[in-house]
Amino acid sequence: QVQLVETGGGLVQAGGSLRLSCAASGSIGSIHAMGWYRQAPGNQRERVAVITGGGSTSYADSVKGRFTISRDNAKNTVYLQMNSLKPEDTAVYYCYASVRTLLGVSWLDYWGQGTQVTVSS
Repeated sequence: QVQLVETGGGLVQAGGSLRLSCAASGSIGSIHAMGWYRQAPGNQRERVAVITGGGSTSYADSVKGRFTISRDNAKNTVYLQMNSLKPEDTAVYYCYASVRTLLGVSWLDYWGQGTQVTVSS
């Protein structure tokens, strides 16, 4: 079907930067929205940033001005550039894509396996 693979997580000091990537592959007809969520221990999963097929973006208030989402439609890949990282950004980051498969007629959300981001103080 469809697979999403995230890369780019790791350990960084507060104030540092990381860039996450998420590549979608498989039986893809078209992709609408792509985005990033995160989940810290004991917390619910929260939306971080979303980008539509037309390039419109939205961000959680907590990351506005620090994170930038972008996508490369030719590569079916979404990116999250994270600057000025804070310890409270520590979480597992998950990407998702709203996909219509080659044989499908409806849009389904697919998720990556998650990548750990740890920001030390």
